[in-house]
Amino acid sequence: MHRRSPTTKFLLFTQLAVVVAFTTAWFWLSARTTDRLRAAVRSEPTGTVQQPERSKPIRVEPLYDEPGIVSDDELAAVLEKVRPKFPRSQLKPNHVEHALRTWGVDATFEDPAVLSGIELRDVLVDHAAFLKSWTADDVSPLLEDRVAGVAVRYDRQPGGSVHHDHWLACLTEAGIDLDEPVFAPARRNMTVNDVLQESLRDFRLDERETEWSAMAFGYWLPPAKSWRNAEGREITFDALGRRLIRGHLRFGVCSGTHRVYSLMALVRLDDEYGILSTPVRGEIYAHLEKVRDLIVQAQFVDGHWSSNWSAGKKSVDEPLDEPTFKKVIATGHHLEWLAIAPKELHPSDESILRAADWIIKQTTDRTEQELLEQYTYYSHVGSALALWRGTRPSEFWQHWRTSHPFVATSPAEAEHGIHADNKNGGEPEIEPAAK
Repeated sequence: MHRRSPTTKFLLFTQLAVVVAFTTAWFWLSARTTDRLRAAVRSEPTGTVQQPERSKPIRVEPLYDEPGIVSDDELAAVLEKVRPKFPRSQLKPNHVEHALRTWGVDATFEDPAVLSGIELRDVLVDHAAFLKSWTADDVSPLLEDRVAGVAVRYDRQPGGSVHHDHWLACLTEAGIDLDEPVFAPARRNMTVNDVLQESLRDFRLDERETEWSAMAFGYWLPPAKSWRNAEGREITFDALGRRLIRGHLRFGVCSGTHRVYSLMALVRLDDEYGILSTPVRGEIYAHLEKVRDLIVQAQFVDGHWSSNWSAGKKSVDEPLDEPTFKKVIATGHHLEWLAIAPKELHPSDESILRAADWIIKQTTDRTEQELLEQYTYYSHVGSALALWRGTRPSEFWQHWRTSHPFVATSPAEAEHGIHADNKNGGEPEIEPAAK
């Protein structure tokens, strides 16, 4: 029996029907589904790209210069203690991130035992530099290749970044360029912007930790107020702010204090860029006023706050039996957010002075080994006290060194100390022979 071949018209009609059906179905799909389908077909990431308008991050500047709170000598003594004098082997990303946010990418030191800002940066952005400290058999890579970006491994396993988006927030606070190259294990053509875009796509409001996401996005995205993640959901700074004030004050990293700093940063960003709605700004401000009132009640006579500061007067009446470093966490973080807060959110000047005196003594009394073991907590002390002097640690340190030159304590330091700065672009203030 003879079979008739399909006519050209029939084939064209069939193809047209398929195209019409596909187009109709496409328009009926959700944004999330179309994003995922597009990603699968083109091997592209989902979510919208929110390209920042700047190559350098926004900085929330300190509001005060109070030598009565911390003198030059006191600040120098604290900063000397929190220099990143780390062993080069098995560098903990969490320590490197804290050091970098405190000192900045431009920090240089004459002491060859102290890592410069560039050395700290390279450990985080270059897989090869990471492997100089960690062998491939020791740990998984810190940087993870994705379809069209780079993610950061955050976990408590060796060689991991402990907190979600902490890597990004710390490099951002350190003043990293958006187009700074990032060298992942298999991708050598990425930049910090690719990490930022991956983080924006990956972000969910129900994350356990949103403190550092809020800061990182806040320092890059304004005047934009929102973006869409990989699920097609619009994320706004309003939603981030409300997420940060949700739940009991004790919740969150560092006894709940880092949430306070992130909220204060959002308010300061809103002052300049208008990223919050009026109702949400009011909610955040009322939350910060509540924190202020609680720390007035919760401060001990010697000036410190304990890890249960959010209990107010009860934290003093029923003091916890806790190690000193937990008090350092609470006190250092409170001093840090207060340094960028307007005076109406402050406790009394006397209260701030007592807190500063307590934490200066606690920091300068620590041994080098104690500081190394608990570096992340004490790094906030250096950052906070520098803010109270209206400066940054690296800026103050370079100025301080012009009148207090580095003195080598070993032949190796005498021979190599100045050159350690020069190789990273720093200019020595004084030659060794003149010391």
